[in-house]
Formats: sequence, C-alpha cells, structure tokens
Amino acid sequence: MSSDAVTATPAQGVPLTGTAAGQEPEQARHGLGASLQPADALAKVQGTFPYAADLWAEGLLWAAVLRSPHPHARIVSVDTAPAAEMPGVRAVITHEDVPGDATHGRRVADRPAFARDTVRHHGEPIAAVAADHPDTARLAAAAIAVEYEVLEPVTDPEKAFEAEPIHPDGNLIRHIPLRYGDESVTGEVVVEGLYRIGRQDPAPIGAEAGLAVPRTDGGVEIYTASTDPHTDRDLAAACFGLRPEQVKVVVTGVPGAMADREDLSVQLPLGLLAMRTGCPVKLAAGREESFLGHAHRHPTLLRYRHHADSDGRLVKVEAQILLDAGAYADDSADALAAAVSFAAGPYVVPHAAIDGWAVRTNNPPSGHVRGEGAMQVCAAYEGQMDKLAARLGMDPVELRTRNVMATGDLLPTGQTVTCPAPVAELLRAVRQAPLPPLPADGADGAPGPEEWLLPGGPEGAGDPGAVRRGIGFALGMVHMLGAEGADEVSTATVKVDGPVATVMCAAVETGQGFSTLARQIVQEVLGVEEVHVVAVDTDQPPAGPGARGRHTWVSGGAVERAAKMVRTQLLQPLAAKFGMSTELLTIADGKITSYDGVLSTTVAEALEGKELWATAQCRPHPTEPLDDTGQGDAFVSLAFAAIRAVVDVDVELGTVRVVEMAVAQDVGRVLNPQQLRARIEAGVTQGVGAALTEHLRVSRGVVRHPDLTAYPLPTALDAPDIRIVELVEERDVVAPFGAKSVSAVPVVVSPAAVAAAVRAATGRPVNRLPIRPQAAVASP
Repeated sequence: MSSDAVTATPAQGVPLTGTAAGQEPEQARHGLGASLQPADALAKVQGTFPYAADLWAEGLLWAAVLRSPHPHARIVSVDTAPAAEMPGVRAVITHEDVPGDATHGRRVADRPAFARDTVRHHGEPIAAVAADHPDTARLAAAAIAVEYEVLEPVTDPEKAFEAEPIHPDGNLIRHIPLRYGDESVTGEVVVEGLYRIGRQDPAPIGAEAGLAVPRTDGGVEIYTASTDPHTDRDLAAACFGLRPEQVKVVVTGVPGAMADREDLSVQLPLGLLAMRTGCPVKLAAGREESFLGHAHRHPTLLRYRHHADSDGRLVKVEAQILLDAGAYADDSADALAAAVSFAAGPYVVPHAAIDGWAVRTNNPPSGHVRGEGAMQVCAAYEGQMDKLAARLGMDPVELRTRNVMATGDLLPTGQTVTCPAPVAELLRAVRQAPLPPLPADGADGAPGPEEWLLPGGPEGAGDPGAVRRGIGFALGMVHMLGAEGADEVSTATVKVDGPVATVMCAAVETGQGFSTLARQIVQEVLGVEEVHVVAVDTDQPPAGPGARGRHTWVSGGAVERAAKMVRTQLLQPLAAKFGMSTELLTIADGKITSYDGVLSTTVAEALEGKELWATAQCRPHPTEPLDDTGQGDAFVSLAFAAIRAVVDVDVELGTVRVVEMAVAQDVGRVLNPQQLRARIEAGVTQGVGAALTEHLRVSRGVVRHPDLTAYPLPTALDAPDIRIVELVEERDVVAPFGAKSVSAVPVVVSPAAVAAAVRAATGRPVNRLPIRPQAAVASP
C-alpha cells in the first residue's frame, strides 16, 4: 500500500496579520526581523491541523503494547495464545519476532525493542498486538500471560556503583573527572551544599502516536512526530532487518517535542506489526502509556563546595554530580558533559575539581529534556552563590557581578569563550528593572481586590499576614548545537518557479519556528513573498535532530546558502546585460536595483518564466571530545540569560506564587520578535513548573500516578507575569545570522531564580527542586 492511502483532515493554514498585545507594529512585512506568523497557525488554533493521532488508512488495524508492571524482573515465560485466539486479533509479537538487531540506541545500543530475558524498568515493552479495533487490541495485550521472577530493583543511583550490573557492561555509563588549575588551592571563605533535582517529564500536549503502512518491496513507511527522522529510520531499519532505503519515516505534525520525540517509541511495534499483517497499523498512546514510554529529565544529586576570598572573588569550585540515567544510556553521556562543563556557571573560576557520573538504575529512563545537564547544575551553583553572599554579608547581585565571565574568559574545560558573553549587562538589566507593586490594601487595612493573587487564593486557608515577598536572581548558560565532536550538518534546497519559492529541508518544525524562519530567509534573500516549506520525510537529505538551536543555525544556514546561490542565478544575466557584477545589485521590497539606479526592475519580472534551484549544506566548525581531565573545545557556542524572580510565599503553609519573572537574554540577533518572545515565555513557564510542581513520583522504581492530575503542569493561571526587560543583540560572528538559541536558557535559569526568591522570602536554604511546601516555611 502506498502513502497515497494515508489521509487526514487537511490543514489549509494562511498567514495571520496583526501584532501581539503590547508590542509596537513591525515595520517589515516579511523577511528577517519581521514578526511573520506561522503558516499553520490558523489551522492549529482551529483544531484542523493534522497530527499522527488523526491519520487513517484503508484497512487500518490498531496496535496496543503490553508493558511491564515491574521495574526489575526476570521473564520466565510469555504466553501469547490467549491474545492470539481472541476474535479480531491479527498479530501478536514479542522479542522473538524482531528479525534484525536485538537492541538499539542513539549513543549506546542497549535498549531492546521488546524485553527479552529481563525487565529493566517499569513500563518496558514486552509484546505488542494488532487488532481490528482499539479496544480489542488493548484487551488482547492485557490477556498475554507473562510469568515474572521479580528482582530487587536498583533505584538509588549512589548504590548503583556497587549494585549488581543491570547491563552486561555495568551500571556506570560515563565518568568525567574535570581538573582545572591547582586542585590544592583553598579560599578564605568556604560554603558547601547538597542539592537534589527531581524527575521532570516532557509532558507533551499530544501523546505519542503513529501509523505504519507496509510497502510492496517488503519495507514500511512510518508516519509519526519524529524530531530526527533519519536516525529513527536507520535504527528502525536495523531492528527490522531491512536496508535504510526500505524504511521511510514521514514526519507528521509535532504536538510538542523534547525527549518524548527523540526516542524510538511507537516506531518499532508499528513497523513490525505492519510488516507482519500486511496492513496499515495505528497506535495512539494514552497519557499513562506516554508517561511510562518516554524519557524524562535526569534526577540529579549534586554536592558543592565553593571557595572565595574575603572580597567575594571565586577561587575554586569543587563539585560531585550524579545523574540517574534510569535503565538505558540514551543521551546521558551528553547530559553529563554539559553538567560538568557548566558546573561553575557563567563565572570566572581559576581552579576547579569537578567529578560527574551517569549511572544506570531500574528507574524510568532519562534522556534529552531542554537544557539537560545545564539546568540541574544551575540550580546548585546559584544556590551556592546565594550562600556565599550570605556568608560574606554581601548583596547577591554584587557578588555575581564581581565574578561574571565575559568574552575571552575560559571555561573550566579550558575552552576560551569566543562568542559574545554579555553576562554583566544581562544581570544589570534585570537588577535595574522596576519591581512589581505590592498588593493594595483595602480601606480598612484588609487585603484589597488583589487578594486572590496571593498564594492559596481568596478561598485559601492561609492568612494574608503570613505572606512574604521574596526577590531572587540567577544567571545561567547553555551550549548550542551538538558537542564533543558531533558532526553537525544540514542540507537544504531552494527552488523558485515564477513568483513562488519552495524550501526543502528535513529540519522538523517542532514549535521552535524553523518553517517560519525558512520562509523569512528566502523572502529576505530573494524578495519572493510567497514561500512554501515542504513536509519532511527521509527521502530528503538529513538535517539532524531538532535540539539546542540546531535548526536556526545549521538548517537555517543551509537555507540561506541555497537561497543565495539562487539569487546569483537570478542576478547574473541582469548584471551581465549592464556590464556589472552581481554584488552591485540589491534586492529589497520586491525590487532589483543597481547601485547607480541604471537598473530597476521587480523580482517578479526578473523571475517570469524561470525555474531556478540550488542545494547547499551548512556545517559549523568542529568540536572535540573532553579528554581524561575534562579538558577540550567541546562546544560551538554558548548562550546566556539573567532572570529576576519575584515570589509571594505563605510562610506558614509553604505555598508559593511566582509574581513576576524579569528576563534579560543574550539572543545574538532577533529574527522574529514575536516568535522569540513566545519562546522565551514558554521556556520560563516550563522552568517555573520544574521549580514548583513538576515531579514524576517514583517509588522503588514504580511510577506513581502517571497522569496529569498527579503531575501538575503550570496552567495559564499559574504562569507569572513574564517581562522581557532586555534582549542583547550582539551577533555571534560564526553563526549564519548571528542569532543564538533562545528556548533552552530560560528553562535552565528560571528554576534557580525561583529558588533564590523563595530563599530570600523564607530564610530557608531551598536545596531541592521542585520546592516542597515544608522547604518554603519560614525559619523560626
């Protein structure tokens, strides 16, 4: 069956007009710097945009996956007969039905498609069923009889070093012993801290779903919300025992993306069932299965010791960082590299001794969640800076100001910061921003009409007199693109046919705005207003995963280069006709003009009857792995942010309301003002969730209450007032547009800022995220 059989409600998105509330109208209508709206915005708000869960095909079967109820067990036997004998069931598969590689993984091939002999985490896939109705598939999966020999789970990452190996190669995934400067140096003032960061779930707006369609050549097409379709294809093909060209991954609409979209989840059971039955097979996970099936943020234990002189200058940072990777390696080695490299924060530290470990446990798997590694250490080193300021009797902002790094300084990895690093300017901006007013009192001195804004609300049990306001500051940093020698490359094709341009690039639109950026680039370079971006599949050249600002930099750079090549093709005949070089011609406002005004024509006239196209690649400068002492030029570039949090805390009940988050961010260059602000606001809100409410509860390896009731996400009522007080546009000269990643760094910094503000309000140390109510009760 061909892909023509796959249908969904069509999305006829059209550009929107207008500006965001509170913003000045943009001067530019299109091109870089304009607030161009996404082409699919209308379809998404109207609910007509098709996601994987909306797909349908003739002869469709439904899939369900049987998952382990135990975090650690030996599989004694699996009896699929009760399921296979049920009416309407078309296929039941286990590990015995995987024709290719038994295990897969993006970094380490340690994860089985289905558990073979051993279950290593709660929710691990055991078998899958295809049936003619979704209820039949679920009932059949539940009917599979599995006999387990339950084993003692390894759930404490500190005990994983000495515990029985979960995998043949042991429980230690990676150890980085970073040493920088003189390890024996000590400071006049020393502060220590122990910090714990909880397990944050990506909690995508749409759970995992997909559709697999068998092909006549024995291969399969998979329709799903992948963020790295070519890697998915290659890993799936290896498990299927097929050549990569026999597997095609077609990217559907992506309803939110982090770790949940970078793992092989629905792809493997869907592909295997489609090939077994010869029919299209669809799987749409429920919310509980989504929680169990994808990776989460690494729970982290951090021990710190900061040394400083009597003036508050940092002398040395010592740290021990332990990441709980869960059952499989996934991206843990990369997360550990970020955590260790950024363990001292955006501060100048002449000496450092930092050890980091990532270990396997029988807890749920951990993986890529925005700002992985960097977020955990930010909460810890900023807590240390607050402790140090208190010990010295110094203003926390002044202490930070004395130690912030700038361009030309060194990371503890020995790498020179060559990109713009306006950290002092960012900190100054949030410090100088006006503070929000206190709630007004009524005429009788009682709380006024803003009482409902206090923690607990108007019907809450708290006493308004117990509410204290706290102000806290935090700085943080993230790296952009892949690190430690990752080959970052993307390919794009730009085609112009008369007044219409088309962009083909396998960079997945995950909500970060790449499709809109691609349109803006072509509009800017070629002066063509109508630009379409082709849907992504693996028939296109690879563009890599959508993380760490990659597609703005690498894929956007490829689009720009291809567009410039087309521009040269367009201008060369005109330049030759007037005896001048193409460099003397400009394209602006839909017109082509020469420097002397002799030539003036519209782009539409110049393109009439022509079809031009070009393909180009973008590959940033190479990086290198960290060596045995944690040294090396591991990162392409860095981005920074400063955030001031204002919170109200009921110091009797321990309830917290975030009143305002003032943000100053290093963005390089604003490419789309409205989109950039939206990304910052989303990142801050996600960080507030990590600070106050988001913690996936796990007891002895078992996920407790995997639903959105017991896992409270911030709602619109919980989101604070987010004020972007400054966007520093100091362009990164090695980036194609000078722009930096904007989504991850506010996620990294905002939890630390909220914790600092709660510390200021309560006098408590606040060394755990999310912040527990007992930690927000004021010291007596």
